[in-house]
Amino acid sequence: MKVLLATYWAVPHLGGVWTYMVQLKEKLESLGHEVDLLGYGHDNSYVHMVNQERKVEKSEWFSMLSDNAESFISFHINPLVQYTETQQNFYTKAVSYLGLEKYDIIHTQDVISTASINRIRPAHTALVATLHGCVAHEIRQQLTTIHNSPTSYLARLYFDELEHIGATSPEYTIVANKWLKNILTNEFNVPDEQLKLSNYGYDTESFIKKMKEENSFQKPSDKKVIIYTGRLVELKGVQFLISALSKLKEIRTDWVCWIVGEGDKQADLQIQSRTLGLEENIIFHGKRDDVPFLLSLSDIFVLPSLIENQPLAVIEAQIAERAIIVSDTGGLPEMVEHGVTGIVTPAGDSEVLCKNLNLLLSNERYRKIIGSNAQKWGMKHWIPEEAVEKVLNVYQSAISKRRK
Repeated sequence: MKVLLATYWAVPHLGGVWTYMVQLKEKLESLGHEVDLLGYGHDNSYVHMVNQERKVEKSEWFSMLSDNAESFISFHINPLVQYTETQQNFYTKAVSYLGLEKYDIIHTQDVISTASINRIRPAHTALVATLHGCVAHEIRQQLTTIHNSPTSYLARLYFDELEHIGATSPEYTIVANKWLKNILTNEFNVPDEQLKLSNYGYDTESFIKKMKEENSFQKPSDKKVIIYTGRLVELKGVQFLISALSKLKEIRTDWVCWIVGEGDKQADLQIQSRTLGLEENIIFHGKRDDVPFLLSLSDIFVLPSLIENQPLAVIEAQIAERAIIVSDTGGLPEMVEHGVTGIVTPAGDSEVLCKNLNLLLSNERYRKIIGSNAQKWGMKHWIPEEAVEKVLNVYQSAISKRRK
């Protein structure tokens, strides 16, 4: 089977979508399938077939966008809509140029690439989408903050419609949890029979090997390590973690926090940390390739997201046997059982997060028990072979449906 794994987002990147694509590619190829990877490139300046080193530069094609831009009624209603339409138009043209004819199945990873590729896919090619979150919900959050404008309500309508189109365009749409399934059926009118519920798999064996690789990096001998790994963007809620740590410092100082990752909020978060006098307590490590090893040195993993689906960062923390604190948003409560495999804390509430951090720092036995429980649950739940088998079953159903 010839498979294209495609996304609208820039790849490679620091994040769960890229990890999912790479691991799925490796598993599919080990079963004898041919797999290519496609997405935007660095700075969204080109679209490329990642593993083939073929790309289409935006600068060379931008003039072609003007021919079709005015055909979109909504094109000028909002700056964010205008940007998305421009990006999507170029993406569609670039993908068409790169060619889709040889693929039996195209597996997209977001609603925007799904809607784009559905317009141009060959008649014989089946389309399956895995949605790693709800773009419309994320945009709603951003429209109240960084993208707030007098036309925000029109932008919301635009992205709500895009969510519906992207979720209903393929033969089947895969979702990782009940939370997203309910959103798509109840809010975006996606037929129940369209959706396939299938949690992620994860290459736990490789991750454990990386945890044990030699590394000169050392943890402080006299402090517990709190760790966050992921993108430094508003929706990840790291600003609330920093606020919680400011309160925690008033109670105890036997800890250090490692923030691992990069993103457009990195400078703001560093300013917040300095303003609160946490320069010696919080270390920003930026993007690193040794996250498994850093997790092995840590004591508590925190993911304070405002919106979340089924993040690989939590899966990795479970495999690493860490005590986990997550917010009560999205699919996170389906991944972490409060008081058993971790602690679920109210999103955006720094006071409660501080109390939960203090609880885990104060009780080593409890911290180790929930870490052990998390690992046992994760090793049974994220079996990669089972996940890939489910995906292949969806592929076969989609191909049969497309060719009827």
